[in-house]
Amino acid sequence: MLTVSLHGIRIVAPIGLYPEEKINPNTFEADVDIWAATEQGKEWPFIDYAIIHTIVKEAFTPDVELLETLVQKIHAAIQQQFTATEKIKVCIRKLQPASLHDTAYSQVCWEQ
Repeated sequence: MLTVSLHGIRIVAPIGLYPEEKINPNTFEADVDIWAATEQGKEWPFIDYAIIHTIVKEAFTPDVELLETLVQKIHAAIQQQFTATEKIKVCIRKLQPASLHDTAYSQVCWEQ
């Protein structure tokens, strides 16, 4: 099994439920792990980091309010782009959420 990971993708975007989050953008980090089946003696799948990075960056549009929506959107786009995957895990962290004092981050992950 081949695992390709891209962690700590940093994005600043006006995403959130609260009106002030549309005015003062939040900082987010995303992690993506992709598992693909491999066989000795056969060519292994190629999973391009640059495409993963682009998919994540493009998912952060102002119309998205929930981290759960972002995780689903990114997961679906990666699955469509890399059809040879066995499993995909996407995590998104909102760093220092404004509504929670002294909290490093909130995080949502989806693995399937």
